[in-house]
Parts: sequence; C-alpha cells; structure tokens
Amino acid sequence: MSKGKHYTQEFKVEAVKKITERGYSVSEVSERLGICTKTLYHWRSQLSQTPKPKQSSDDQLKIAKLESELKRVTKERDILKKAARYFASNPE
Repeated sequence: MSKGKHYTQEFKVEAVKKITERGYSVSEVSERLGICTKTLYHWRSQLSQTPKPKQSSDDQLKIAKLESELKRVTKERDILKKAARYFASNPE
C-alpha cells in the first residue's frame, strides 16, 4: 500500500509557480488545492534546487555578436541624430 496522494510533476510546478511567480501565499494555494502547506514548502525547495539548463556556447556567441552589433548601430544612430540637429539648426 502506498501512503498519501501522488501528484504529477506538472501539478507540482504549477502549484509552486502560483507562489513564486504569481504572488499567492502558501496558505492560499494549499487551501485552494487541498494540499498541506508543508508539502508546498517541500515542493518549492525541491524545485528551486533543480538546475536550470545552461545556454549552449553557440547561443552565447550569438548573443555576444548581437550585443556588439547593437552597440555599433546605437552609436551610428546617435551620430545621425547629432548630424540631423546640426543641419536643422544651420540652414545654408
């Protein structure tokens, strides 16, 4: 015989999200779902220890390239803004 109820991983994740992301208190969520508060605290600690997948090196390279391109384009835009102001204030 098994003790207690068994919940799916999806159910646990959604219950913890209600606490961590949506701002509900543990007591509110436990009351709504019919779960003991101790169980929710356990799930929260268990899920927070789960390592999140790291980005691959290809993704990191792509991000670095895009960030450098963004800097370059931002500088170009700023130069064009200054030039537009200059020519607008000094008509010849």
